[in-house]
Amino acid sequence: MQRKIITTADGSKTIYLPEWNEHYHSKHGAIQEANHVFIEKGLFHVSQMSKRISILEMGFGTGLNALITFLEAKKLGLQIDYTGVEAYPVGKEEMNSLNYAEHFNDRGIKEVFKMLHDIPWQERNEITNNFSLTKRKQFFFEITDEDQFDLIYFDAFGPRVQPELWTKEIFKKMFLALKHNGVLVTYSAKGSVRRNMLEVGFAVERLPGPPGKREMLRATA
Repeated sequence: MQRKIITTADGSKTIYLPEWNEHYHSKHGAIQEANHVFIEKGLFHVSQMSKRISILEMGFGTGLNALITFLEAKKLGLQIDYTGVEAYPVGKEEMNSLNYAEHFNDRGIKEVFKMLHDIPWQERNEITNNFSLTKRKQFFFEITDEDQFDLIYFDAFGPRVQPELWTKEIFKKMFLALKHNGVLVTYSAKGSVRRNMLEVGFAVERLPGPPGKREMLRATA
């Protein structure tokens, strides 16, 4: 499938799939969306309960969520064990076209972003003494983890283009993968998504969404 690099409203780049008319991140601002949905409503929320946090990202994609989490972990003194699941990894040429490092005032962040993409798949890698990353090349339906994670970043392509990723079956896997009181955050606030979450046992909150979206969802196991 063809991929194009485009610039979003906050100046950060993302990948656009013309065939699906779908973006990896919001065209209203890739970094703004990641910060709002996954960091502010996810990481900050969970970090009030523990400084040691195990994260599962469904849809590793460009590595933006992992990069921002790395930066916030350093600021907040968090110990992060990060797992990113991706069936179709971003290519090196595409990764080199993404300008995320330019948007953060942090020495060495360009090298960290490159490392996130260059480290081998299917094994745990220590990026720093407080941040480890395991990248797993697999499909969502292959997830079998149970009682492993404090936080899930659910960053799949939207229900319009990949409805099979937003089913009760997938959310049951997410529910089982989380520890008791673990949290899942996602940019979607679609009614069918919320109902599927509720049916598998999640307590679901509607929260204000990022720029361009009225609402988002946060679910607690």
